[in-house]
Order: sequence, then structure tokens, then C-alpha cells
Amino acid sequence: MKITSIETFFVQPRWVFLKMQTDEGVTGWGEPVAEGWSRTTAMAVREMCDYLIGQDPRRIQHHWQALRTGGFYRGGPILTSALSGLEQAMWDITGKWLGQPVYQLLGGAVRERIRVYGHVHGATCEEYARTGQVHRQAGFTAVKTCPFGPARFVESPQFVEEVANRVGALRQSVGPAVDIGLDFHGRISPALAPRLIDAVAPYHPMFIEEPCLPENVEALADIARRTNIPIATGERLFGKWAFRELLEKRAAAILQPDLSHAGGIFEVRQIAAMGEAYYASLAPHCPLGPIALASCLQVDACTPNFLCQEQVNLGEGYLKEPLVIKEGHIDLPEKPGLGIEVDEEALAGKIYDGSWLTPRFWYADGSVAEW
Repeated sequence: MKITSIETFFVQPRWVFLKMQTDEGVTGWGEPVAEGWSRTTAMAVREMCDYLIGQDPRRIQHHWQALRTGGFYRGGPILTSALSGLEQAMWDITGKWLGQPVYQLLGGAVRERIRVYGHVHGATCEEYARTGQVHRQAGFTAVKTCPFGPARFVESPQFVEEVANRVGALRQSVGPAVDIGLDFHGRISPALAPRLIDAVAPYHPMFIEEPCLPENVEALADIARRTNIPIATGERLFGKWAFRELLEKRAAAILQPDLSHAGGIFEVRQIAAMGEAYYASLAPHCPLGPIALASCLQVDACTPNFLCQEQVNLGEGYLKEPLVIKEGHIDLPEKPGLGIEVDEEALAGKIYDGSWLTPRFWYADGSVAEW
């Protein structure tokens, strides 16, 4: 089997889909995108095609190593995102060729359904209570939210109190049986994070995500030592090497690699195995499209230390059979490959030029705030 063509499509609202075709008629799909840098990532895919065209797509790890290790420059959001989408498509092809879901090729399923969490948003306590209630009634057993916007290096008591009140309103709305993940989004300084964590601790968060920027592992580790709430991070880390120091310094208990950024399906499965040895769990990051989510589900299915899966799009208008959430879970995929079929006819109406400007935040004095 040989790869004959690789195409990328800019798909609204901000995604890149990748279609890989072979001389045996087996087609694979992937989702290589760095949000806000779609066209740059697609060009990286195009340059990697110079190597891949004519290769056997079933030699996944060999090609992964050739594209990452075989070049002088490696890693980072653009190159690793491009590689991730290509790797997903090769797994999709291999699974279809063998007639098996990808997770069967990675050791088989360890669960019968996959827990997912919903996103809760609001500007007031009332909005948090209302949207929390909607998710609880829909059967979700976990939700996540970022309960604030831009934050200064040191914030006022009013800021801290308002954040705690929003989280409190959400907890009262969903009750004690629903987990709440709090995403600090890297917006909080290491100096402010402990104060904010202490303020929300009475509401028993499932985790605090990115309490500060993950590039400072020592700061993350210091925060982790100062609280009994699990620390989560990983969406801005690329490859297993970036997670090594995180685990060695006990800086996070929950790993959140993104399968469209961190290196793809097998790389994230290896990251999960590294985490298992340190008693850390896996909660893949996925604010992207249905191909990325389908890739995540394959890893979730076969990973013992999996915790919960992020999702924002189940594929309505993109897949011939969208994914379905029942009682806060998605059933184990049963079809071969990634277990999905892209609706190319429907997709044609969602193609755009790839321009998506990352939202920017500003402080009151006009300076740039952390996104």
C-alpha cells in the first residue's frame, strides 16, 4: 500500500481537516491544526508530504520518527500539530485496512464507555447556576469552566471573592455528585494562584488546570505542593519529552496532551503510560473538531489511567453519523480506524480561507493580557 495524495481543508469555525488517500482505495482522516495558525500548519503538512507521498502508511512509527527526528528542527506547536494530523490519518488507514478500531491495535479496550465533560460559561453567579443545571439535567457527571477573564499579576480581594462566588454558585447548581474542573488558562501568576486556589477549595474542584503557564515547571510544582487539589496541564506541551520533567517534579497529577498538537495517537498513548508510572491520570485536551475527538476516543478506550474527555463538537454537519453523548458518556467506538466517516458533501459548505484571529485580552491600562 502506498500514499498517493494528502489534502488539507480549512473548515469552519477554525479547524484543518486532512485527507490521506492510498493506491488501495483506503482513505484516512486527521486533524492537524494549531488554533490561529491554520494556514501555517497546513503549509507544514504540505512540506511533510514531500517525504510521505509514495510511502506505506502502515509504517506509522517509522514515518513519525523520520518526520520528527530526521529533521534538524523539531517540536513546537506548528511542526508537531502537522505531524499529529498525519499520524492520525495513518492510524485511520491502518485500522480500516485491518478492519479494527485503532484501540484494538493498541492493546484493546479497558472500558465499555468513555466519560466526557461539558463546558459551563457565565458572567454572573446566576448564569453559572443556570448553565450548570442544564448540564446536570443532561446527564453530565463532570463540567469545566474558566471562571474569570484577564487577571493581573496580583489581584484585588474583590476579584478573588467574585471568582469564588461563581464557583460556589456552580457547585450549588450541579450538586456534590458532579465533578467541576477549573481552568485557570495560564492567566494567573504563580504568586496569585495559591490565593485563588484556596478561595475555590471549599467547592472541591476535580482539578485546577494551568494554574500558571506550563513553561515554568518549578512554579507548577510549587503550586502543586501547596494544595490538595489535583493540578492538570499539558495542552501546550509537545511530545513525551515535554511531559518527562512535569512528571519527575510532580508538577501535575492530571496530564492533558492534545492529540492534534502533542504528536498524535501513539505519542499520547505513550505519554499516558509515562503518567501511569507516576500515578498520574489522562484527560486529553480537545476543543477542536470531530476528527480530533474521534482520535481521542481511541486512546481513551485503551488507557487504564484515563479520567475524562474534553469535547466541544460531536460532528453534526461534519460526520455522516455524529457521535452521541448518553448520560455523560460516549459509547465505545466499534467501526474500524477512527470509527467515523466524514461527510464530504456537507463539508463542502463549511470550507473557508483558514483565517481565524485568536481573541486577545487587554488590561485596563491598554497592555496585553494573557489569553
